[in-house]
Amino acid sequence: MLGLIAAYHAAAASDDPAQALAAAEAQYVAADIDYLREDLPALFAESRDGLDRVQRIVRDLKDFSRVGEQEWQFADLHRGLDSTINILRYEIKHKAEVIREYGELPEVWCVPSMINQVFLNLLANAAQAIEHQGTITVVTAVEGDKVLIRITDTGSGIPPDILNRIFAPFFTTKGAGKGTGLGLSLAQDIIRQHHGRLFATSVPGQGSTFTIELPLSELQPSAPQPESAPDTLKPADNGNNT
Repeated sequence: MLGLIAAYHAAAASDDPAQALAAAEAQYVAADIDYLREDLPALFAESRDGLDRVQRIVRDLKDFSRVGEQEWQFADLHRGLDSTINILRYEIKHKAEVIREYGELPEVWCVPSMINQVFLNLLANAAQAIEHQGTITVVTAVEGDKVLIRITDTGSGIPPDILNRIFAPFFTTKGAGKGTGLGLSLAQDIIRQHHGRLFATSVPGQGSTFTIELPLSELQPSAPQPESAPDTLKPADNGNNT
């Protein structure tokens, strides 16, 4: 484009403007300006879409880590679930469709970054448990004085003989070097520090459901400050895949 402008400028200043103009016209044809005129709006639109995606990724990472918010506070669990699902989008999209069945939830007293770490481990495990295309269903609800979050996958399921061991530290069904077996143990510890429960049910060959129960209270519970959440965004292996 700059070369074409220079060619027309040279034609205007040339002693033989007809010949210089002919050269500029030839360069105009070679540049296919009509094509560029049609294509540039689409290119600009793609660039804007790319910038929007980058902004969403940065926002989701910030929401997930809740930078500067490591203290107990009231938090929107749906916001944490959504940001975690978005972070795992590329790990999940080739394996499963995520179905969100959100109920009406009040904000919950918690350390958001730690709860998001639990969501990350459970959602990543759900995706890893699905060998081919399946679904991951996330259900939230209030039952009595508790908030429930259920994450169900249509994966391979967990055999009954190991279901009661999956929360044990270092338990894993993966080969050596492929996981530490700390993911579910860490998740359960975090939920216990929040005075809640984390448990699993499973049907081999059909899938598994992990349920989080957190207390619902308008008052701030007298809970000790939990340990800081792990810095890494990569979930630890935990034996959910069999």
